[in-house]
Amino acid sequence: MNHAQLRAFHAVASEGGFTRAAQQLHVTQPTLSGQVKALEARYGVRLFDRRGRRVAPTELGRELLDLTRRLFSLEAEAEHLLSAAKGLTRGSLRVGADAPYHVTAALAAFTGRYPGIRVSLTVGNSVELAHALLDHHLDVAVLADPAGDPRYFARPLRRDRMVAFVPKTHPLARRRRLDLADIAGLRLVLREQGSTTRRIFETAVARRGLALAEVLDMNSREAVREAVAAGLGIGVVSESEFGSDPRLAAVELMGEDLAMTEYAVCLAERKDLRLVKTFFDLLEPQIGNRTQRSKR
Repeated sequence: MNHAQLRAFHAVASEGGFTRAAQQLHVTQPTLSGQVKALEARYGVRLFDRRGRRVAPTELGRELLDLTRRLFSLEAEAEHLLSAAKGLTRGSLRVGADAPYHVTAALAAFTGRYPGIRVSLTVGNSVELAHALLDHHLDVAVLADPAGDPRYFARPLRRDRMVAFVPKTHPLARRRRLDLADIAGLRLVLREQGSTTRRIFETAVARRGLALAEVLDMNSREAVREAVAAGLGIGVVSESEFGSDPRLAAVELMGEDLAMTEYAVCLAERKDLRLVKTFFDLLEPQIGNRTQRSKR
C-alpha cells in the first residue's frame, strides 16, 4: 500500500478539502489530488463525494479515516519513542491553547530544558483544539471543558469566574458586581460560536429566562478587547483572560454557573508518550496551585 497516497487521503478527509490539506502537507493541490485519485483507482473505490470545491468522505472513506487516524497515531508514537531514546534531544511538540498565557510558562521551561525539541503553539477555541487533537495535529492542548469524552485524557489546571468588562468611562465601570439582568438588554461583544466562554454565558442567560438584545461576534479575544475599548459593547471573558488594560475595567458577574475550568488535554492513547508526559509535568505547578486555591 502506498504510504503517500494514504497520507494524502488522511489529510483531505481531516481538513475537509484539498486546498487546506495541500497546505498542511506542503505539496501542490494537483499533486495531492493525483495521489487521492490514484488510491481510488488502484482499489476501484470512491472515497470522497465531490461537491464543487468541497469534499466529504463517503461511508467507505469514513471507515478508512478511522483506520488512518490510528495508523498515523502509531507512526507519531514511534517517532516520539525514538526521540525519547535520545533523551529528548530531537523531535517536535505541538501545543494548543485557548489562550496563550495558560501555557507560556510551561513552554519556556520546556524549551529551556530541551532545546533540541521543536515547539509550536496553536491558539484557537476549545472545539477547534479538541478536533486538532483528534486529528493528530496537536500533541497536547489547554482548553476548557473536554466534556468527559473518553477519547481524551484531561487534568484540571484552574477554575476561573467570568467577568464583564467595559471602557473605564462607561457608567458600569463604577459597579463592583453585575447581575446578568443588568447587561442582557445591552449590546454585547462575545467570542464566536464554539467558544466555551460564550456557551457557558449563553447557557446561564437562558437558565435565567433572559434574552440577549444584540451580540457582536468576534473571532479572537484581541478583537473582543479592541471592540469593547472602542465602545462597541460590553465584553465577557474569564477573570484570568482579562489581564491588564488601562482602557478597560472588569466587573464581577454574579452567579455560581458563571465559571469555567481549564484542562490540560491529550488523546488518552498518547498520555504515556514521554514528550506529552514531560509537558504535563511542567504544567503540574499550575495544577497544584489550582488545588490549593480550591481548598481556600
